[in-house]
Amino acid sequence: MTEELHIVGGGMAGSEAAWQAANAGIRVVLHEMRPKVETFAHQTGNYAEMVCSNSFRSDDHERNAVGQLHWEMGAANGLIMETARKHRLPAGGALAVDREAFSQSVTEALRAHENISFTEEEVTELPSEGKWIFATGPLTSESLGKAILQATGEERLAFFDAIAPIVYADTIDMSVAWRQSRYDKGETEEERTAYINCPMTKDQYEAFIDALLEADKTEFHEGETAGYFDGCLPIEVMAERGRETLRHGPMKPVGLTNEHDPQTKAWAVVQLRRDNALGTLYNIVGFQTKMKYGAQAAVFRMIPGLQDAKFARLGGIHRNTFINSPTLLDAQMRLKSHPNLRFAGQITGVEGYVESAAMGLLAGRMAAAELQGRELPPPGPETAMGALITHITGGAEAKTFQPMNVNFGLFPPIDAKGGRRGRKDRYKAYTDRAKTVFGDWLAHQGETV
Repeated sequence: MTEELHIVGGGMAGSEAAWQAANAGIRVVLHEMRPKVETFAHQTGNYAEMVCSNSFRSDDHERNAVGQLHWEMGAANGLIMETARKHRLPAGGALAVDREAFSQSVTEALRAHENISFTEEEVTELPSEGKWIFATGPLTSESLGKAILQATGEERLAFFDAIAPIVYADTIDMSVAWRQSRYDKGETEEERTAYINCPMTKDQYEAFIDALLEADKTEFHEGETAGYFDGCLPIEVMAERGRETLRHGPMKPVGLTNEHDPQTKAWAVVQLRRDNALGTLYNIVGFQTKMKYGAQAAVFRMIPGLQDAKFARLGGIHRNTFINSPTLLDAQMRLKSHPNLRFAGQITGVEGYVESAAMGLLAGRMAAAELQGRELPPPGPETAMGALITHITGGAEAKTFQPMNVNFGLFPPIDAKGGRRGRKDRYKAYTDRAKTVFGDWLAHQGETV
């Protein structure tokens, strides 16, 4: 009888790892401490619960590295990507989902799988026997974090991840706001109008920045430092870097025309993206925050169109734990000092839902292959998955290792012989090459794209 595979953590990575291993014929035990042990950010005990956002980002698999990762996960029978497409919401060129329906659907699929069993007991130690994948993500419990620290001999690395607030749609003043995706992106009218936009004049923007800088913020505990990941910066931190930072970031006014006043160009624009299938909830895009709750409501109601807003959820902040993977993990994502243990997801130093799930997909397949007496090499670095695993298992500089989203900078350079490529053509060359290499990787496993 084949040995069981234990997976700790029922987030994006753990759910995907369980699905992949179970589909390979491995008996899986999925350990998820929720809802028995709660976290600051989670609301349910469901698997693959989305906390920070409801978006898997760009779905463009021809000219975007994230979109290429979507394509690879779909080609590899990824549960997360398949479920996301079933519950997608209009979001222009992005893949956004109804987060509750998505998580519920993932949970139902896992619980229906004959090769997967479940336990809600918290794992607090690193086992010396058996095959394990640790995919505990950014909210790794304190006791398990200490066990990892003791086993690795490395200082635990951490940054703070901030959560954006969610607004009830019927409290948004649509006589001020309007619906439009940036540059009218999208195949359908619904997608081209997927975002709600709130315009600001220069004076309104300056007053907003003043309030943001003066607002009460969450304080850190002694010994903690604010090493934020740049892709998920709280808006106050962005504002502290310069008064114009937000206007050139999540509040940029480009690609938008105010239908109430087409001749006047907004100085800044706050966008809200639909958060559920009913269209009753919208999250404020890029507005992760560490402001205290009372301050949030007051500051956000300064945004034109949100003056009467009611919030289904205010923003928050939590510690995000990750290990120094280039030093600690081998090419099979195993802990070098404890090769019976694999790590997957955000704890390895990838950032984002898609990247976390992709590393879970690889860890699940690699662990299944090992239990079946073979070794599965990772996909080539020319692929999105291969570029990520190469980065975290040795491609990154260990001394300065920080969480990373997938991007073309992680891919081996394209040979540009025959003249300088335009950026769009160059990106298309990256994804064309990636699809070929990933298809070959699947073919060696007896699968076809």
